Amino acid sequence: MQLDTYGQQTQVLSQGANRVLRNTYMLLALTMVPTVAGALLGVQLKFSFLAGSPFIAFMLFMGISFAFFYGIEKNKNNGLGVGLLLGFTFFMGLMLSRILQVALGFSNGGSMIALAAGGTGAIFATMATIASVSKRDFSNMGKFLFVGMIVVLLAGVANIFFQVPALSLAISAAVVLIFSAYILYDINQIVRGGETNYVTATLSVYLDVYNVFVSLLNLIMAFTGGDRD
Repeated sequence: MQLDTYGQQTQVLSQGANRVLRNTYMLLALTMVPTVAGALLGVQLKFSFLAGSPFIAFMLFMGISFAFFYGIEKNKNNGLGVGLLLGFTFFMGLMLSRILQVALGFSNGGSMIALAAGGTGAIFATMATIASVSKRDFSNMGKFLFVGMIVVLLAGVANIFFQVPALSLAISAAVVLIFSAYILYDINQIVRGGETNYVTATLSVYLDVYNVFVSLLNLIMAFTGGDRD
């Protein structure tokens, strides 16, 4: 009887995790629409977010982002949470337009963007597959990844003032590694029932994918950028 009850509970948990994972993937795909729209609009308008004051721009960006995070978390169980998430991804698309403008300034800008998108897709597919099929619990990675993220964030803030190209490349490489691992961690959390809200899950995975793409594009531009148009 106890075994039957345990089996039923496990089945219910598995069904719940599958539902959250499916909804997360669907909402993640939807977030690409406002992201692309924001990026295209930003490129067309030559959007520049306080380019002359990078530190102030960074602080303002963080303030806006955390305001969105707070609103999304407070409304994660209703439609407003989804609306705020989509609004946030539009904002992130606008922010993305800056690096896209830089990339498009190269003769091979379009191919570099496509390569970064393809690489990001390959990383996501690989990590999501491992997280879904592996029987290993990756939750012990959480603290290590969080520390790594803080170190990279502090290094990024420092480089706003020092502007060291080698440090910028090292930060981009570290971000690709850390947030690729975060994809593995976040998807595994959903699969194992550690994350039960698909809005929160989507936000986490979206940020993982976004950071991988931006940093991968930075690296690709540094090593394969052609002549300026």
